[in-house]
Amino acid sequence: MVERVLVVGPKDTLSMVDDLAPKGYEIVKALHNSPEQKAALPGTHYFVGFIQQYVTPQLFKDAPNLKLIQMLSAGYDRADLEAARASGVPLCANGGANSVAVSEHAMLLMLSVSRRLITQHNNVTAGRWHGNSPPTVHEVRNRVLGIIGLGTIGKKVAKLALAFGMTVHYYDIARLKEEEEDALGVRFRLLPEILKHSDIVSLHVPLNASTRHMIGKDELAAMKKSAIIVNTSRGPVIDEKAMIAALSAGNLFGAGLDVFDEEPTPPDNPLLKLDNVILTAHLAGPTFESNITRLRNGFDNVQRVARGEPALWVVPELLESKT
Repeated sequence: MVERVLVVGPKDTLSMVDDLAPKGYEIVKALHNSPEQKAALPGTHYFVGFIQQYVTPQLFKDAPNLKLIQMLSAGYDRADLEAARASGVPLCANGGANSVAVSEHAMLLMLSVSRRLITQHNNVTAGRWHGNSPPTVHEVRNRVLGIIGLGTIGKKVAKLALAFGMTVHYYDIARLKEEEEDALGVRFRLLPEILKHSDIVSLHVPLNASTRHMIGKDELAAMKKSAIIVNTSRGPVIDEKAMIAALSAGNLFGAGLDVFDEEPTPPDNPLLKLDNVILTAHLAGPTFESNITRLRNGFDNVQRVARGEPALWVVPELLESKT
């Protein structure tokens, strides 16, 4: 019997499938929530795509032959982990496929906010060659970057920041060994130290019960008034209302945000009217290159499971349940 791989995603991702899909499988491509997706599920063995929202008890009723759920996203906060655990089907993240894209985007936001890039652009396009007044901007060299969450993306951010001459400190519940810190060029600090001493704080943690609003009113108040906060992880990691208050009051220099409490963010969100923020639409991860890597990793995992090997990149909560 030829096993079926169902790939679900937007058109740009599906257009790459034919060049990367392994031979010997029935490959079904479907847009999100399309009739083709629903019709293919009963005979699907490997479910691949931007599919975390479909991981519910109903999925395992609709697709009783599943052997692997391979997400192309790094995040999985919308997936029902209890349903996945009960099914016994491996639920896998994207294997760091978007880590280069997100780390570059984090640096982009740090530099853009530090140099007030949007303000400068708007001044030039409005005919104000030097602006209404010389902008107060900063270099990043010799500034302290505090990384919260030193996973695959956090480590790549650290390497890029070090190349810019920054000092890099990190906080993570999983500490590196001293020799690993030496090799990467970073140093562990407790979260209160990160907040108090960093010139830029960059967030790279998953969204779960322990990280939701981990940066709230008190944490923001502990930061320097000259500090910048950058978030390319998940919006609810920061208390958005508290951050808006801090930015509006001038208690932070600025923020670079790719993620929000609600997405798409509503048109009346006060963040949209602040001139000390730079906002992008949860697009840090999707690039032409990262989409290829996502699919490559996904199809590699399909073939591993088909050979009887353990799946790679199973989400940590499900691994922990087996120990």
